[in-house]
Amino acid sequence: MDEPPHVSAGVTRGKEPPHPQRPSRRAVLAAAAASTATAVPLLSSTSAAASPVRPHGQDLLYVGTWGRNQVHAVRFDPVRGTMNSLGAVAEVSSNWVAVHPTRAILYVAGAEPGGFVRTFRIDDTSGALRKTGEIETEAVPGGSGGLSYIGLNADADTLLIADFATGSAATVPVRPDGGLGTVASSVQDTGSGPNPRQAGPHTHHVVIDPSRRFALVADFGADRVFIRGYDRATHRLSEGDAFYATAPESGPRRLAFHPNERSVYVLNELTADIEVLRWDARTGSLSPRQLLTTNAPGHTGTTSAAELAVSGDGRHVYTSNRGDNTLVVFSADPRTGLLTEVQRLPCGGVTPWSFCLHPGGRWLFVANKASATVNLFRVDPRTGHLTNTGTAVDIPDPDCVSVRTARH
Repeated sequence: MDEPPHVSAGVTRGKEPPHPQRPSRRAVLAAAAASTATAVPLLSSTSAAASPVRPHGQDLLYVGTWGRNQVHAVRFDPVRGTMNSLGAVAEVSSNWVAVHPTRAILYVAGAEPGGFVRTFRIDDTSGALRKTGEIETEAVPGGSGGLSYIGLNADADTLLIADFATGSAATVPVRPDGGLGTVASSVQDTGSGPNPRQAGPHTHHVVIDPSRRFALVADFGADRVFIRGYDRATHRLSEGDAFYATAPESGPRRLAFHPNERSVYVLNELTADIEVLRWDARTGSLSPRQLLTTNAPGHTGTTSAAELAVSGDGRHVYTSNRGDNTLVVFSADPRTGLLTEVQRLPCGGVTPWSFCLHPGGRWLFVANKASATVNLFRVDPRTGHLTNTGTAVDIPDPDCVSVRTARH
């Protein structure tokens, strides 16, 4: 098997790398759970070529690494479209990372049993991290895999946690300074699916609806989107039996609301398709409207969708396909939220585990795990089309990207 070509910061690739066979998620999860997860902040871990002073107007990207027990930092210039690696800035298990929208705080979700979430103070000048806290979110530690997602609600006062290992969703209050309180709620999913990877529930994503009265929980193992009550005052999720059932062996992975607040997108990992659902906030219910594949015509081999995002104006929806190593762009009807495919292009590497839209709406960062690169794409706000800039940074097994913008 050929190794992917080396890609340095700001270097244009000559050709796409080969497509090696992607390891099974079960093998990757087992390796991640077995790894050491002691957090040791690296307060001066900039690369030799990187300046210790953050240039004016440049953002900071924080990148989790699957099974590598590191968080990496990258300087990004949103005007010039340049990326420069700062190297590893913390030694810690990092299944997922999330930057607070207004505070200099990074949240890091671990892979080890216990459901650990750690907080780090961001040095806006150097990009360095200093550990400030740690909580354990599992009352009884589950099996391998750990946490699959963490993110903040729109009010930035609740951390939402998807625990793949235990099949549960949890919430933690976020203090005004960005620190974490104790676990407010942990709700257990139920169910299983026909795929060998679906022997039990595996929570993959949690989002709060625009009314702030409900939480939607995508469960990969149960082939369900659970609908939980959400109490803004107590930060708690409620138990309940309400759910939307996806097709058997579909593996719901990601959820996103359209800005019209009536449409929900569900990206299914195992079938690599995207569903458009109607959301009724009065009754807290979902109903199907549209189903589209993200696979290329004539697709063969591995089928695996990974990431989903909606543009700020709601005109475009972005997905990644790990089976085809592609990004797929859809236009969205502003009234109905229904989708039409408008672009399909290579992801710039191998195994696009996730991606992140820049808050300014003009850039997209793709974490290509198997080729060990984060690749930069330009976004055309009018058409939604993506253009590979040829710029990338080398990072081992990147799994997600979160942005700390320079406006803070």
